[in-house]
Amino acid sequence: MAGEKVDLTGAKETLLMTLYGKVLESRQPNSLLQDRFADEAVRKIDYDFSRLKVDGNLGLGFAIRAKTLDVRVRDFLARYPDAIVLHLGCGLDTRIFRVDPLPGVDWFDVDYPDVVALRRRLYPPRDQYHLIASSVTEPGWLAEVPRNRPAMVVAEGLTPYLAADEGPRLFARLIAHLAGGELMFDAYSRFGLKLMRLSPALKATGAEVHWAIEDPRELERVIPKLRLINEVPSYKPEQGARLGWSARLFVGLWKLIPAMRKAGRLLRYRF
Repeated sequence: MAGEKVDLTGAKETLLMTLYGKVLESRQPNSLLQDRFADEAVRKIDYDFSRLKVDGNLGLGFAIRAKTLDVRVRDFLARYPDAIVLHLGCGLDTRIFRVDPLPGVDWFDVDYPDVVALRRRLYPPRDQYHLIASSVTEPGWLAEVPRNRPAMVVAEGLTPYLAADEGPRLFARLIAHLAGGELMFDAYSRFGLKLMRLSPALKATGAEVHWAIEDPRELERVIPKLRLINEVPSYKPEQGARLGWSARLFVGLWKLIPAMRKAGRLLRYRF
């Protein structure tokens, strides 16, 4: 049987990078994610994943980030069983299946129309799961999202690809529309964006990164209803033994040098 052909370039193609990295990690015996849905999707796709130059270190990094976000989503839903989850720039991520929310939750995945069309071919439908085919920066799609329920907003691997003025405008629109909740996403300093541009995997896609966040409280000043809850490191010490020697050296420097510690981290806000 012929696989699903994909014709994605630039920032869109990076979704294949993160998908494949999570699959590499999920195939390990001590996997954090154990993401069978992602693995099945990769097996269905007709694409040369080797061109993305994703290795085990990068895959583990993606898995740590994804697992951290999964835990926060589950925690939020345990506190608000009637919540909505809004996953911005979902790509081919399988968080909806990993978290497996209870029936009281409505889940919205948002991405470009061609990405959503690919998701529909790769993943099964489920009750109270909604796909919105739109660029996240277009304002119209928010009309499909309820505004009277607690909301958990997640953006994974999205913010660096936004223009510096687009990100705050997007978050401001979300906060104005939604009743309240939490917002969590990965953010990168200017130094972090420089490191991303050096990544062979990112170079393979031709994607460009733009939006740097030096001080997480910058967004509080721009969007007064946002309140920073905490910053979560990109790497966790207990996972260090699974990294290759070069990555362990990087993490060692990351712990010692402040500029490296804020190169990439997860930011969690309340609104």
